[in-house]
Amino acid sequence: QVQLLESGGGLVQAGGSLRLSCVVSGGDFESYGMGWFRQAPGKEREFVAAISWTGNGIYYQDSVKGRFSCSRDNTKNTAFLQMNSLKPEDTAVYYCADEIWGMGSTSVDYEYWGQGTQVTVSS
Repeated sequence: QVQLLESGGGLVQAGGSLRLSCVVSGGDFESYGMGWFRQAPGKEREFVAAISWTGNGIYYQDSVKGRFSCSRDNTKNTAFLQMNSLKPEDTAVYYCADEIWGMGSTSVDYEYWGQGTQVTVSS
């Protein structure tokens, strides 16, 4: 069974940085596009970024462009989300998810999900 495990969340001041990791086990990581989503209290889960199975295709939600960077290491079955210049409105639980041979921007595109990691940005 495919399992995803996020780590790297925490509390940071506005303007700071965090790097999230998502380790995938139990599947063929090289066939998975990886997506990052977040959900703030009282809000719908929203798309943040996605990276293709090769790493050559990447796209971001407009609000994080220029601040967040998505990458992956297929030798370690791990995807990363580097978050810089964090803002209080980035506060949310962040999730990674995988999609075979895809990189969609909606939750329904993805099959397996991690448990989430909390990111809190103080002002």
